[in-house]
Amino acid sequence: MRELLIRQKQILFFIIAGGLSAIVEIGSFKIFSTYLPRFIFQETNFHGIHYPLSNIFSTSCGIITNYFLSIWFVFERGKHSKRKEFAYFMVVSFISTLLSLAFFQIFYSCIFKDNIDLIFYTLSPEMISKIAAILLVSVLNYSVKKKVIFNG
Repeated sequence: MRELLIRQKQILFFIIAGGLSAIVEIGSFKIFSTYLPRFIFQETNFHGIHYPLSNIFSTSCGIITNYFLSIWFVFERGKHSKRKEFAYFMVVSFISTLLSLAFFQIFYSCIFKDNIDLIFYTLSPEMISKIAAILLVSVLNYSVKKKVIFNG
């Protein structure tokens, strides 16, 4: 019973840490996607890739936030050294970044074409695509981080 409670607590903290990391990632994406195109004109469409630098920079902000929240609140230290643990985390995060970028491109190019009006805020297709990509990749992240990195 205690193991079940600990597991539920860990999943709850993972969701909270992921949510906070997603807020950092989405917020920084909004900032980057608003201001980078003013200086880098191809940012909105670089050979068919939409907002590449905004995605990479914002995802990096989210990854760094998630790493620290994960080691402070979510997972116990695994059998790896801190250096190895960080390296594994970065490799998994790099792969997650590539998946997130791919999902973003698919969502932005093929699925989300219109704004969504939430009365108090309007979500643009690029923001909806970013949010959807984050949600999809986060499920994979929990499993891999728990089993491979932190040996839970």
